Parts: sequence; structure tokens; C-alpha cells
Amino acid sequence: MLKYRKISQFILLIAGVSMMSYGAVRGEATVVLSKAIKLCLECVGIG
Repeated sequence: MLKYRKISQFILLIAGVSMMSYGAVRGEATVVLSKAIKLCLECVGIG
């Protein structure tokens, strides 16, 4: 049972890292950061 849990954790880790890398290559990090900045400025009342 523990062996299957370790294997599934490793597979999910690899899947997550690969998806994050793919998004970074596409330039999605810039889009997400700009949206986060706009949201924070709206919450504070500046934007």
C-alpha cells in the first residue's frame, strides 16, 4: 500500500512540474502576475 502511494505521489509531482514548465514556456507566468497585481491594487483601492 505504501509503495503505491509513493508511486502516485511521484507521478503527480512530475505532472505538476511539467505543467508549470509548459506554462512558463508559453509566457503564462507574466499574465498571471499582471492579473494578480491588478487584483491587489483593486483591493487596496488604488486601481
